[in-house]
Amino acid sequence: MNIPIAHDIEIDREARRVLKGGRDVQLTGLEFGLLDYLASHPNKVCTRDDILDHVWGSRFRYDSGTIDVHLSALRRKLGWSSKRPIETIRGLGLIFRHEWKTLHYYTIDLQMFLTSWLYSHEVEIVSAGLVAQLHLTPFVNELTIEPEALRQMLDSFLTALLPGAQPGVLRVSSRLTIHCFFLSIDINGTVCELRIPIYEGSDVS
Repeated sequence: MNIPIAHDIEIDREARRVLKGGRDVQLTGLEFGLLDYLASHPNKVCTRDDILDHVWGSRFRYDSGTIDVHLSALRRKLGWSSKRPIETIRGLGLIFRHEWKTLHYYTIDLQMFLTSWLYSHEVEIVSAGLVAQLHLTPFVNELTIEPEALRQMLDSFLTALLPGAQPGVLRVSSRLTIHCFFLSIDINGTVCELRIPIYEGSDVS
């Protein structure tokens, strides 16, 4: 399945293909791995050590400068600048800036989506001694968004929170303001919050 990750760029993880404007972009294995890893952690700073471990492999140790070489080639092939959507954060790592307005939106039943997502992580949640609770603002029933992007963001939050979790409650909750929809994951007071701007043409009801 092709997943849109930025303006006119789609990625097919199963076939390890990248499309730009519907046409194949010839990437090396490491270039694809770098793009896939960063796009799988949208709006999160990925350290160079994490990138080397997950893309190059933890068995190997390279000078982290090799990342810059492949990143430069990746930007050139995709026609990206040095700032967007992949930005270098000096002293920290790289961040893939997720552009919500470039995504293909679909209206999802929020309660069904989140219930399904929690069930898909049931083993990890139970193993951590957590009891999952879902608390949605009563009038928020549907959310217009790209489902895979939302799923990836929630997966990223859970991956970040679970390692330090103590037995207790995992709470998923939501709230709505005039301009933004907020979705929170709370594990015993440690909270990650997803802020979704409401653009013209999108809908939260």
